[in-house]
This record gives sequence, structure tokens and C-alpha cells, in this order.
Amino acid sequence: MTAELRTDRLLLRRWRASDLAPWAALNADPEVRRYFPELLTRERSDASAARSEADLERRGWGWWALEVRDSGEFIGFAGLDPVDEGMPFTGVEAGWRLARSAWGHGYASEAGRAVVSFGLGHLGLTEVLAVTAAANLRSRAVMRRIGMTRDPADDFDDPEVPEGPLRPSVLYRIRAAVAPGPRCAVPGA
Repeated sequence: MTAELRTDRLLLRRWRASDLAPWAALNADPEVRRYFPELLTRERSDASAARSEADLERRGWGWWALEVRDSGEFIGFAGLDPVDEGMPFTGVEAGWRLARSAWGHGYASEAGRAVVSFGLGHLGLTEVLAVTAAANLRSRAVMRRIGMTRDPADDFDDPEVPEGPLRPSVLYRIRAAVAPGPRCAVPGA
């Protein structure tokens, strides 16, 4: 059964057909994709949502669609995913990507706390990781706000990113012993 996470203001849920157009718009926004090598076409954006939904169906957790509970507005995604092969580390990574209209409201931090709490609590992980381009100061600030720390010795050049200013990357971690208390509800858990 796929977990659904709830915070005070957010619902992390399965993907719906109605999410595809705003997800594609988010992935075509140059400001949202500033720290990624390229914008996504509608086809690639739809495919990413389909992969996320398939992972949720198969594992019960992954990259959830992110919705504002009061309005029902889809604002992006947040979740957990095993680190890709070929990276210089292993584990489970937390992440988030929000539409620009959702920036500055604390939603990324709220969703980040929820997925970390789920990973360390419900899944029993000993740590959760987060990765971003070294230049992505906004995402790094979210990582710090949710209690993650960085050891500069873990910094690396992302092998999945072409040579250039986006390749230098940072790795943040949070371990179960230092994780913030529960910040989400998992219905039926």
C-alpha cells in the first residue's frame, strides 16, 4: 500500500492525471530548473511522473506529488529515492522541487521534514541524504533548516551532470539520532 503523508499544510500523495500539466510547466521553467542541466519537454516530464507513480505503486514510497491541503493546488513533488548507481555514495536521498509560485512559503522545509521523518521512522533508515549543485543556495538552506549537515569531504562532481558550473555538488546527511521529531502523519500506518 502506498503511504500518503500529511503535514499541517501539505499532502504528499500519489500522482493524478491533473498533475501532469502543472508538473510540465514547472519542469519547463528556467528558474525552477536553474541548477539542472536542461529543461524537460512535456514528454520527458510526463515520463518522470509516470516513473514516480510506478515507484510509489511498487515500493509504497518515493517521489510523491505535493499538494497544498487547504486549496488542493498541486505545487510540485517531494520524497525519497534510492541514490542512483554510479554516485560516489549509497543510501536513500530526500528531495523536492516546487513551482516558483510556491517558493518562500516554507513548503520545501515542511515537506523535507515529513519525508525525512518518514524515512527514519516508518522505513527505519539510519540516515537520509540530500544532494544538490553546490551553487544551489536555496536548496542547501532547506537542507540545513530540516537538520541536515554537510561534511565538505563528501563534496563531489556529479557524474550525471556535464562538465560546467552545475557539476560540483554537495552532500548533506541526517542520521536517526539527530532527526527532528515526527512532522507528518501516515494514515493507516
